[in-house]
Amino acid sequence: MPTKSLVIVESPAKARTISKFLGKSFSVVSSMGHIVDLPAKKLGIEVENNYKADLVVITGKKKLLAELRKHAKGADSIYFATDPDREGEAIGWNLKEWMKLKDQAVYRVEFHEITKSAIEAAFKMPRKFDEDKIRAQQARRILDRLVGYFLSPLLWRKVTRGLSAGRVQSVALRLIVDREKEIQAFVPSEYWSIEAQLKKKEGQPKDEKAVFTAVLDKIDNEKAGITGGETASKIIADIGGKDFIITAIEKNIRNKNPQAPFITSSLQQEAFNKLRFSPTKTMFIAQQLYEGIEVGQEGPVGLITYMRTDSTNVAQSAIAEVRSFIEKDLGKEYLPESPRIYKSKKLAQEAHEAIRPTQVGRSPQEASGFLTPEQAKLYELIWKRFVASQMNPAQIEQTGITIACGKYLFRATGSTIVFPGFTALYKIDEEEQEDDKKKNRLPILENGEALALVELMPGQHFTKPPARFSEASLIKALEEDGVGRPSTYAPIISTIVNRDYARREKGYLMPTDLGVKVSELLVEYFPQVMDITFTAHMEDELDLVEEGKVDWVNILNEFYGPFKEKLDYASANIKKEVIYSDEICSLCGKPMVIKWGRKGKFLSCSDYPTCKNAKSITSGVKCPAEGCGGDLILRRSYRGRSFYGCSNYPKCTFTSRELPSEETKSEAGSEQKNEP
Repeated sequence: MPTKSLVIVESPAKARTISKFLGKSFSVVSSMGHIVDLPAKKLGIEVENNYKADLVVITGKKKLLAELRKHAKGADSIYFATDPDREGEAIGWNLKEWMKLKDQAVYRVEFHEITKSAIEAAFKMPRKFDEDKIRAQQARRILDRLVGYFLSPLLWRKVTRGLSAGRVQSVALRLIVDREKEIQAFVPSEYWSIEAQLKKKEGQPKDEKAVFTAVLDKIDNEKAGITGGETASKIIADIGGKDFIITAIEKNIRNKNPQAPFITSSLQQEAFNKLRFSPTKTMFIAQQLYEGIEVGQEGPVGLITYMRTDSTNVAQSAIAEVRSFIEKDLGKEYLPESPRIYKSKKLAQEAHEAIRPTQVGRSPQEASGFLTPEQAKLYELIWKRFVASQMNPAQIEQTGITIACGKYLFRATGSTIVFPGFTALYKIDEEEQEDDKKKNRLPILENGEALALVELMPGQHFTKPPARFSEASLIKALEEDGVGRPSTYAPIISTIVNRDYARREKGYLMPTDLGVKVSELLVEYFPQVMDITFTAHMEDELDLVEEGKVDWVNILNEFYGPFKEKLDYASANIKKEVIYSDEICSLCGKPMVIKWGRKGKFLSCSDYPTCKNAKSITSGVKCPAEGCGGDLILRRSYRGRSFYGCSNYPKCTFTSRELPSEETKSEAGSEQKNEP
């Protein structure tokens, strides 16, 4: 008996979960993502014909397409249940076009969580394909192809082979490079602080003798700006013997509100900060949680809503469920009088939802038995953030004390949590997680009270340069600048690292010489492509295409005309820079030049390709392994991390994350391997 209805999704995991809910009258199959795309070896865009895309079947997908066509012949209706975003809409639309459907009824179904109720509701209300959403995705794909197809070969010719440029990727690289230049140009300034360790005077109750810290704030009612140690010493000498008198005590209750439930960018940032998950890893695990996890006798169940979203909107049914949970399991005092509503950023897709658990009643403890340790950690993070987002604020009593010592005014501050509110479940900053002993504990004090000085402590400080971007802070910067969208952040960072434009160093992204060179070249010759404001403007325009307010061809025209002019100019004027080293080729005697490859800089004979001699650039430090005699070379692991390895590899397997110290050298004879 032929199947009455065929359902097509992207992944096998999603297909297994949906099959359980739909029953035997539906056959659910997977397309394994896109079936067609622009060709790999040519532009595939007819620029003069309104940017018509000449799509082809992706290599290795012809057999799968044939199987899908075969499935379709036995069905009287076909449902495309691809993901609820531009990418999913385009995948479904292209499948429909390339499967050459004839008499079957075609439907598009959309859902944001893979649960029985959501699936049943979606199939009761199928819709037509959203052509505006498809045009927006098509415009983005063509924009990215135009940039990548023309700029990447230019970089190959002018810098080295194997490089790539991307419309959003290159702007992200610019942020990393510009930050590094700020750091290099930074000149630290010296400044000093003076802290007073104070306590209540003798004769007070014993439990009120706690020592606390006050910081010099003002001198003669002017902000204390101490720029040198000599000045600090004079102030300490001047204070000696003077009384410390409390002149003001201010107390106020501050409400600390919970944060919105996760969207894609905030999930990636928080998972990096709290779990040390890379954005790619976070999205991979989140996809598993969304598509379905085997939960005992229940079988495969989607545990979270769709993970690519920029909306903080939450379904009313989920709001009702979480409010009931808070009241029953945490207590009425934690439940606000009315639900908390969070405002999404401009142009967010409000039809989408924030990332939340599909069932609040499935606690992290209950779910953990069916999850891997990493899945359990991410699920707990999502679950707690969502529940906390609908809880009452934390109430914090803040105390500020002004203490006069002649013309010197000191300030002491402290805080006490009066009511934990949402922080009973979810901590939002590291400060709240510190041990109480590390906090400034203030005793009970009164206005006009004299205090005993325990110690005056001067401290020398230097202003610090801005920090390098971590993967989390780069995503935050891209989001704040309006560059990229939820689905793009993780692959952007992966590409930058994989191309060796930047390397992960102690949790931060540091541009390589190659990354700096590529960025500077693109900024000079393609200022529009590298302009943050313009790139953000194009993202907004694509959103307006999706809303049906802007014609997609006009957007491409706006971009392509100026881009083509710059491309022609760059092709004619960029000269390939040749950087000569001090070394001479050991084979032909000609100078060696510095080149870039996939693993970083190396030396190549200037007479290449006649002479193909090449060698690594050493650090100038000898390998500490006993009897080796090789040089340490900066290398790069498959994860994008830098390390030093011996030039005699594989004979010598010594590696180190940093150039060895004398201690390392003395120990290297007995321990020759220190894996990065």
